[in-house]
Amino acid sequence: QVQLVESGGGLVQAGGSLRLSCAASGGTGSSYTMGWFRQAPGKEREFVAAMAGSGRTTTYKNSVKGRFTISRDNAKNTVDLQMNSLKPEDTAVYYCAAGRSYSTLLYQYTYWGQGTQVTVSS
Repeated sequence: QVQLVESGGGLVQAGGSLRLSCAASGGTGSSYTMGWFRQAPGKEREFVAAMAGSGRTTTYKNSVKGRFTISRDNAKNTVDLQMNSLKPEDTAVYYCAAGRSYSTLLYQYTYWGQGTQVTVSS
């Protein structure tokens, strides 16, 4: 059983940066694709970024390309999301997820964290 715990959310002004971290217990190692999703109030949860188990393949939501960077440390079972040049529209609860298949689709991810709030003020 994989358990995911996010940290690093908070309140930041537009243009600022935050780094989210996700710690995985249960030994994800390189066996799982790790993804970040987000859900804004009144909206559906959406894909943000994913990294394959090998770390060699990444995918980003178009609106975060060039601003967000996903990284992972398989030895430590952690995955991070560095978020720069934040905008008010990035405000959401951010979730870490793990899945066996490489995908941007929510249903392909089996394990989810509890989420961490990111609020970007204008």
